[in-house]
Amino acid sequence: MSRNILVTGAGSGFGRGAALELARRGHHVTAGVQIGPQATELLAAAREAGVELEAVVLDITDAGDRAAALGRPVDVLINSAGIMETGPVAEIPLDLVRRNYETNVFGTLAMCQGVARQMVERGEGKIINVTSMGGLITMPFAAIYTSTKHALEGLTEGLRTELSGTGVDVCTVNPGVYGTGFNDRGGETMLRWFDPATTLTRPELLAGLDTALDGQLDPQEVIDVIVRVAEEGASRFRNVVPEQIVPWIKAIQDRAWSAQTGEALFIDPTEVG
Repeated sequence: MSRNILVTGAGSGFGRGAALELARRGHHVTAGVQIGPQATELLAAAREAGVELEAVVLDITDAGDRAAALGRPVDVLINSAGIMETGPVAEIPLDLVRRNYETNVFGTLAMCQGVARQMVERGEGKIINVTSMGGLITMPFAAIYTSTKHALEGLTEGLRTELSGTGVDVCTVNPGVYGTGFNDRGGETMLRWFDPATTLTRPELLAGLDTALDGQLDPQEVIDVIVRVAEEGASRFRNVVPEQIVPWIKAIQDRAWSAQTGEALFIDPTEVG
């Protein structure tokens, strides 16, 4: 059955791939991109792929953009827009922290609120928030970003419970480290202000930054999960991709209950069988 699907963050990465694939499968897709040139590029990609979709400028932090995009029926909302600021928590400039929260938390929440009433009144709908494995654990030097995803996880859990029984399904997709370019761009943000000579962080902890993004996975795996969740009826609330990292995530969560003073909470994935 064809659905009206609104995708944010469709200018690149998971949002772009999901928008194109859902359009290929016959859905009416409104693909929200942050700036005009992304719309031009996305429409060209759609024509090349032989599919039709509508591309609109949708900076989710802009009230006017949101109002224009939400003035239409939405059966499925896929919140994929997001940014990443990196750097040590004790040193990162607060304006960058606020910027990360404005997009990942407040902008995404505004989109959820923007479709919730029409979905409840219609008695059906689905909201999919693309969070991150970082919504369940904290990654060193990406704690500001992961804290936004922790916040989004909490909001999504609350939204699902509060809308239960209305016909509106609310769920998350939690990607690991995938090669969309997002993680690389995020890792570079700290280079604008970070000074290794004055940092409070011990040198041996910084040493792992150079290899933190090695072995990124094929983003098609996440795109496939987003598409599946968008099309299926009842969905599992949390959808971690790849599923093989779930034991590692749970091991880090468990350590938070038992860690002693001076013991780091993060666990290297190679330490978990």
